[in-house]
Amino acid sequence: MKTPAVSRRAFATGAVALALVAALPALAQKPAHKNQVVMQVSDNDPAKWNLALNNAANLQKDLGMDDVELEIVAYGPGIGMLKADSPVAARISSALGNGVKVVACENTMAGQKLQKSDMLPNIGYVQAGVVELMKKQQQGWAYIRP
Repeated sequence: MKTPAVSRRAFATGAVALALVAALPALAQKPAHKNQVVMQVSDNDPAKWNLALNNAANLQKDLGMDDVELEIVAYGPGIGMLKADSPVAARISSALGNGVKVVACENTMAGQKLQKSDMLPNIGYVQAGVVELMKKQQQGWAYIRP
């Protein structure tokens, strides 16, 4: 005896639905994409930098290091804290080691006559800090200015 086409279709639809229901817990645990946060630091103030670094650490702790992508963009007076002799150099180096991307504005560096050799190792560089912030926001990154 042949199984009617309607019964086969109903069985297949039910099987797909059951597979989707079984996958729901896994889907609920992981975001569809990594959380992305860009921070602006344009103040030459160790307290402001410590706040930004605390924010970054809290985001990694609360969301999970694998579920958040962080970038701190420094320009204007804020670039001073990215110098090799910065009072927050050790904290910035630690954040870099924990996967936080820290970038310096090359326009600001040129204006302040700074060279890459003056800066902390392992930081990144962008041509214009404000353009980097704008592009990240256009790409859907959350923006924070501590």
